[in-house]
Amino acid sequence: MKKIKIVTDSTVDFYEQLKDLGVEIVPLSVTIAGQSYLDGVDITSREYIGKLKSSKEIPKTSQPAVGTFVDTYNRLGEDGSEIISIHMTSGMSGTVTAAETAAGLVDVPVTVVDSMFISAALSFQVIEAAKMKLEGKSKEEILQRLKEVRSNTSLYLMVDTLEYLVKGGRIGRGKALIGSLLKIKPVASLDDGVYTPVTKVRTHSQFIKFIQGQFEKETNGKTVKSIGIAHADTESLADQVKQALSTDQAEVDKADIAFTTPIISTHTGPGAIAVMYYAE
Repeated sequence: MKKIKIVTDSTVDFYEQLKDLGVEIVPLSVTIAGQSYLDGVDITSREYIGKLKSSKEIPKTSQPAVGTFVDTYNRLGEDGSEIISIHMTSGMSGTVTAAETAAGLVDVPVTVVDSMFISAALSFQVIEAAKMKLEGKSKEEILQRLKEVRSNTSLYLMVDTLEYLVKGGRIGRGKALIGSLLKIKPVASLDDGVYTPVTKVRTHSQFIKFIQGQFEKETNGKTVKSIGIAHADTESLADQVKQALSTDQAEVDKADIAFTTPIISTHTGPGAIAVMYYAE
């Protein structure tokens, strides 16, 4: 059986565990105030959020270059390994397309997977693949398992300000003006990998109540496998959400909290939070 190596991208958020599992992380890039940074390499999430708050320009994010993927695949495949390359949803980035293009340019066997998620919800699939690789599972077994994890994953994202959804073209300025006057904070899911509004709240307590309800409904009668909470400079709210989800079943004390990547915070803005979990 061929050796398998796992590749993902920097929107995965939860880096440390992935590095311990031998996962290769290919960074996206962001340009702000005329300066470009490799996500998670040249600038930390905390450093970036300060720049984002003070920037008068709209930062630009870019998927990894095809050549970067080509170099990565060739290097990892030198020993005859095959590669499973799992990436952020194609509904929000061209990263999957870049990876697929690169896969067609190398002699290394590469299978590109659209996770249809971001952040912790992407990491659920990457971690599962990496663990199965270490257990000696085949590529076919891993790919089948990724489908199961994906179908049992939920993601809910709340933004604190509508300004960045306007900049990203998600909503018009008219809606943003009305929404801001009403202090509306939209909550969205990733439906088939695409940003999809599901409700709106006006306070953090309303968001916590909504998440509690969704979590209880979607995990009822199931075993919660993993929970991830990612935020853009709102640690206190992340801690409150974690406590609100605490149940004996979920063992939420083990839930991971991360300060989200610059790539994601560029599009959500400061104060955003995403709650992700999968249960079977």
